[in-house]
Amino acid sequence: MPNDRTNLSRRRVLAGTGAGTAAAILGFPAIVRAQAKEIVIGGAANFAPWMNGTVAAAFEQKYKTKIIYEGTKSLVNLEKMQKNKDKPYLSIVMMDDPVMILAVKEGLLEKLTPATVPNLAKVRPAAVHMDGMWANYLQPWQGIAYNTKALPGGVPTWAETYDPKFKGRLIIPSLQNTEGLANLVVAAHLETGKPMEQAQFEIDAAFKKIKTLKPNLLTVYTQIPQAFNLLETGEGWAMASLFSSVVIPKEKEGAVKMSVPKEGIFVGPAGVCLVKGGPNKEMALALIDMLLSAEMQDKLQAETFAFPSNTAAKPPSGIGADVKVHNLDWGFVAKERDGWVKRWDREMAI
Repeated sequence: MPNDRTNLSRRRVLAGTGAGTAAAILGFPAIVRAQAKEIVIGGAANFAPWMNGTVAAAFEQKYKTKIIYEGTKSLVNLEKMQKNKDKPYLSIVMMDDPVMILAVKEGLLEKLTPATVPNLAKVRPAAVHMDGMWANYLQPWQGIAYNTKALPGGVPTWAETYDPKFKGRLIIPSLQNTEGLANLVVAAHLETGKPMEQAQFEIDAAFKKIKTLKPNLLTVYTQIPQAFNLLETGEGWAMASLFSSVVIPKEKEGAVKMSVPKEGIFVGPAGVCLVKGGPNKEMALALIDMLLSAEMQDKLQAETFAFPSNTAAKPPSGIGADVKVHNLDWGFVAKERDGWVKRWDREMAI
């Protein structure tokens, strides 16, 4: 976190920015560009390469404004907003959806609208949350990673992970991991027959079904690298579910690939929001609009391996345009997850 001198310096630089609207950005770009020279963003540490690269280059070229990117964890970003609530220095924060909910409850965010962020109207409805308090941009998607030698045909369905042929060969994440929630929803879907969006609330049914998966499990992981090594060596045949950003960069080596199950994929909770009372509001809105644009989301595909939220953006390579995309109800997750993890530890020990 910046020291007080850094914050003060930024505030002095930013103090001269005038009030305005998104319309001003679009209608009078020369005026807006002259107002601000930097904008401070809080986001995930692993987003720094493309935020400081592709995004920063495009934004600076268009608006002559420098991005100052502070990479850390979502809860640390929340803490920054809390501590600086009376005089924010961050203009935009990029956090996981469950942490966004906490920020909304504390009154730290300002609502986004299509009037201020035109590309918001082109974002999938399920990727706009709490009536516009935040939106998802590029979302890491979750499918089933598999060892190409053990399973040349991949894993075409989530249901197949329950097949006895996987006895002692399947790897899944713990519920402590965000990606672990997808398997719980799939289990509820298989047990109840309800669509994923409805099944996610059937937690008793989910645990009843997922316990039958235990004979197939090689391990339940909390740390991805060690578990992924088991997949690469062939000791594990499949990992359900796993983020695209972990698997796809490794596909060129040939040992592992990602399956897109016919029941659909799950997308991660990557959100972007406007900090209430933050400096350079005009530039903040312009940057959020850029992140939500099809053009920028297409550009970032090669770096993020994520699923776009803009309906006009291209789907990632290997994913059909008609793929089902499942979003979780993160408000429900945030409320109930601690209890689920404790139940998981009791009932899923192997």
